[in-house]
Amino acid sequence: MGIPTIGLGTYRLKGQEVIDSVSQALQLGYRHIDTAQIYENEAQVGKAIADNGIPRDELFITTKIWISNLAPRKLIPSLEESLNKLGLKQVDMTLIHWPSPDDKVPMEEYLPMLLEAREQGLTKKIGVSNFTIEHLGKAIDLVGAENIATNQVEIHPFLHNRKIAEFAREHGIQLTAYMPLAVGAVMKDPVLQAIGQAHGVTPAQVTLAWLMQLGYVVIPSSTKRGHQQDNLRAADLQLSQDDMAAIAALERNERIADPDFAPQWD
Repeated sequence: MGIPTIGLGTYRLKGQEVIDSVSQALQLGYRHIDTAQIYENEAQVGKAIADNGIPRDELFITTKIWISNLAPRKLIPSLEESLNKLGLKQVDMTLIHWPSPDDKVPMEEYLPMLLEAREQGLTKKIGVSNFTIEHLGKAIDLVGAENIATNQVEIHPFLHNRKIAEFAREHGIQLTAYMPLAVGAVMKDPVLQAIGQAHGVTPAQVTLAWLMQLGYVVIPSSTKRGHQQDNLRAADLQLSQDDMAAIAALERNERIADPDFAPQWD
């Protein structure tokens, strides 16, 4: 199975809220669920998956290895712990959540362990997240582009991340856009509102359609049934070249996820 084009993000969702969000999404037809060790919600995501009884081979579940688990002796045990919490024997994709801060743990140590986790059958696909051109280039040298299923990075109408997008495209690496709705900011943008009105859809649907038309996987997060349903329907929206150009003009390098341990962005 390739990476389903639209998934449900679970960042910032905890406890019953994440159980309800994932359950509702699965009932609506979502089959791609994105979690991470640092979200501290893998057990709840697992509960929602188990309770909904969707055949395992229809689901695509992603988790991410946190920076404190990048040391070679920790990486695989931490993934086994994630699987235990999720109640799964295997995830569909495991990503390195962030490159090691200041590259304290060399990539030469943790990327081979990710390959090893795949060899052991703990994960079907492997990839990275928040990797810069420099990091991605090094990862390609170490394990080959064919072994990097995606680079998950922040992309939305106000941050296009064009340099890394171009580099990934040149090397045949799929990009996954996280925070695609800029934490709700797209809803207030007059350009996106106008395009939405012209098509009879929401600014969120316009944004997701734009990203998917550019070839990205999207993982919007939502707890509201109506929003989840709208997000799923965005796949059916076809934007014109004029629409795409108008959204392209919204770029203002407005980065939301920029922790103090982040790499030097391109």
